[in-house]
Amino acid sequence: MTFLIATKNLHKLEEMQRILSPLGISCICERDLEAPLPEVEETGETFAENALLKAESALKVTGLPVIADDSGLCVNALGGRPGVYSSRYAGEQAGSAENIEKLLGEMQEKTDRTAYFCCYIVCLLPDGRRIDFDGRCEGEIMNEPQGQNGFGYDPVFLSEFGSFALITAAQKDSISHRGRALRGLFDKLKTYMEENIHD
Repeated sequence: MTFLIATKNLHKLEEMQRILSPLGISCICERDLEAPLPEVEETGETFAENALLKAESALKVTGLPVIADDSGLCVNALGGRPGVYSSRYAGEQAGSAENIEKLLGEMQEKTDRTAYFCCYIVCLLPDGRRIDFDGRCEGEIMNEPQGQNGFGYDPVFLSEFGSFALITAAQKDSISHRGRALRGLFDKLKTYMEENIHD
């Protein structure tokens, strides 16, 4: 069964394929389509609202089962920022390095460095079924980046296994916000597929 992952982030695609492949799910993304997906303006005030906007747009265009997520880093000392603005924290055209630089600058005088990654996933199926799941991973903001793996804020996020940019993919999947949300989605999709898909 083929699912469209409504993201341009190939790292997210890889994570989702790793976790969902045991169900016999093949994950494709925009690059596998004949035409690009429409740009979706993320006007939601929550991760859930933005994930739904992306999923609804992709389903309308393709008619395929769609999985969309919205995720980000929430820092307690910054009142939950960058939150839904995580990917564009330092500006609309900013990359990960610029976002991290801004974050570390704001954290210089902060003693509370606790933070968490949050992920909200929406799965829309052509029969009208909607499956939602969210996940969260607690950690701390490090004083400087460590590691070259991962993406986004991973180099400055200290998890129980170490920097998100230093740990293995298996370790990250076991504790990450997206890994936890996807495992919840996995269980619900497994039940759905057993009940609705027959040879």
